[in-house]
Amino acid sequence: MRQISRSAVLILTLLSVFSLFGCERGDNGGGRPAGQTPEVAVVTISPSRVVLTTELPGRTAAYAVSDVRPQVGGVLQARLFEEGSLVEAGQPLYQIDATLYQAAYESAQAQLANAKAAQKIAAVRAKRYASLREEKSISQQDDDDAQATLQQAEANVAQQQANLAIARINLGYTRIVAPISGRIGRSYLTQGALVKADQDQPLATIQTLDPIYVDMNQSSTELFALRTAIAGATTSDQVSAEVTLRLDDETRYPLQGELQFREVVVDPTTGTVTLRARFPNPDGILLPGMFVRATIVQGVESEALLVPQRAVGRDDQGNATALIVGADGLVERRVLQLAQMTGSDWLVKSGISAGDRVIVEGLQYARPGQPVNAVPYEAALPVSADVSSATSAAN
Repeated sequence: MRQISRSAVLILTLLSVFSLFGCERGDNGGGRPAGQTPEVAVVTISPSRVVLTTELPGRTAAYAVSDVRPQVGGVLQARLFEEGSLVEAGQPLYQIDATLYQAAYESAQAQLANAKAAQKIAAVRAKRYASLREEKSISQQDDDDAQATLQQAEANVAQQQANLAIARINLGYTRIVAPISGRIGRSYLTQGALVKADQDQPLATIQTLDPIYVDMNQSSTELFALRTAIAGATTSDQVSAEVTLRLDDETRYPLQGELQFREVVVDPTTGTVTLRARFPNPDGILLPGMFVRATIVQGVESEALLVPQRAVGRDDQGNATALIVGADGLVERRVLQLAQMTGSDWLVKSGISAGDRVIVEGLQYARPGQPVNAVPYEAALPVSADVSSATSAAN
């Protein structure tokens, strides 16, 4: 028993020595052999052409909306359209009982004819009196009275012409027509309803849906950042503000729109400005009130510097940073000024230059001021590939 115990103690002692020896010669913390220069994968920054975009939520709105209301009072005799159909501007929609307006029109015609007859008599008399006055057969007063009567008759004719025009207009208003082209909704009143010119209740509503608007809200901070980014783009590369849409079910709308305007006032409660885009809608796919996501093309930067998102970190102050391998092979930390995300990369405005080598993999080994062995990121094999290669070699 004593001999067995001595053997066990000897084995345990040898195992402890081997374990300590392995720790001294094994990995140094993160899997890197002690004393060796760490290897990192880098991307060499080069200028590229980048389209500046932003994605915003939005709601569709009709291009034009018009409530159909009567301009004269009366009883509705007929509805002349099909609810939900497309109507053209000037198309008859309703007919109001025109009996009284027809009578008023005919009365105005008669009064105009009477005024014209009186004007004709006054003109003949004024002409004759003017001739007699030249012969001094009548007094000046008689001639003046004849000329004044003619002027009154002419004024009466003008007044009756205006009354006839009003009567004609009111008679025309008994047939209510579409003020704009578009899709008309349901009729709020039916035949037999009494309407009046100043009523609040519309008869129906027409909406123009082709084209259609998309209204979006963008924070003033993001708008300023995008304007700053666009300001750095070359003039020759500026493009129009094109807009594409994705519907609520992630379906991409097939037609492209164009940005129309930005509000010049920031909403004090939300800190946003409203952007409006116009889209063609010939098939009526877009309806007012739909939720969509709009991608706005706001410009092109021909000399953009892009850094992979995985290479960008944050320091204790929240500044964006990246590790760069200098020409001497030493690591240095750079503070970056980021503009916006472009795919999986950051568009960087300052902090790096063309030709800089940014560390993408092996960041856990790199420390500012320490030497590293930089290899191109494209040449670095993924871990799974290394494991499978090692397994094949072992077999």
